[in-house]
Amino acid sequence: MTHELTGLIALAFSGSIGMVFLVLACALPQFNNWWPLFVIIFHVLSPLPTIISRCFSDDMGSSNACKELCIFITTGIVISSFGLPILLARAPREEPVIEWGACGLILSGNIVVYLTILGFFMVFNNDEVDYSMW
Repeated sequence: MTHELTGLIALAFSGSIGMVFLVLACALPQFNNWWPLFVIIFHVLSPLPTIISRCFSDDMGSSNACKELCIFITTGIVISSFGLPILLARAPREEPVIEWGACGLILSGNIVVYLTILGFFMVFNNDEVDYSMW
């Protein structure tokens, strides 16, 4: 098998593990709350600035304004995905929106998913991949 195929299989496996953590945070009987699924929106949005930057930038190695803006936006999205479950667990209500155990599962799922996304960009970081097809 080629390097890309092995990497793709490993990335698919690790991404599915991250999603299992997220589903467990929602579906376990002691939690039974589907609010944490909103984190998936952040998972989908996080690679988009980098993909857009690679479409419009010739050289990703050098520093330019487009690349720096995309890194800033990506950082905001990633921090928001870690902040949302903590905010839901600390909501000033009679009882929290989600339990702290669910928050821990979401945070661990976030770590796995973002490491998977980072791994995707590291495995497929060659000039042969055409990002304009996305």
